[in-house]
Amino acid sequence: MINRLSVGELATNCWIIPLAKTGGCVLVDPGGDADAIAARLNRFALEPRYIVLTHAHFDHIAALPDVSAAWPGAEIAVHRAEAAKLGSLELHRADFGESASYVDLLWKPMPEAGLLLDEGDLLGPFTVFHLPGHSPGSIGLFWGEEKILLSGDTLFRAGTGRTDLPGGDQGLIIQSLKRIAALDGDVRVYPGHGETTTVRRERDFLPARV
Repeated sequence: MINRLSVGELATNCWIIPLAKTGGCVLVDPGGDADAIAARLNRFALEPRYIVLTHAHFDHIAALPDVSAAWPGAEIAVHRAEAAKLGSLELHRADFGESASYVDLLWKPMPEAGLLLDEGDLLGPFTVFHLPGHSPGSIGLFWGEEKILLSGDTLFRAGTGRTDLPGGDQGLIIQSLKRIAALDGDVRVYPGHGETTTVRRERDFLPARV
């Protein structure tokens, strides 16, 4: 049901989730390799209804200009606390510090988000969870009926998001991780990098981390 592409130099997970009831799909975190993303969408004859950014770090949005140009009808969605980063090369250069040349090499003008998200908003079958800590506007996408959580860079398999970048906050990510840990253990977690996992598996590790 859920397609994954590992894209860009930092191997970001780009997720494609078909919407059986309404058609089209949700495309999450187009972090690079726009041609590969387009090829996968065309292979399954899927047209994005939403392009959702779990947060606006550059490795999660680098392919956004090309993907949104190819599907101009798709609504770009990001938490309102991240929206300003879509238009700011300097903010992204600050995130990468000495590795800012990575951003310079790939930078294209970013389209604005048409949907500014808040806690509890609905995108198709997904409910938006505001999960700050890795960045101020980090979100998760929770599909309760299917027990699916797209966790962005908040929670990985046996790992959690870093908080040492601009806007990171260790205290806030602890609260976000506790919120995830309180979900049903069978919820499958689809992170921003690495392999999928479950809340139950990660709950065993969370006490030492939070």
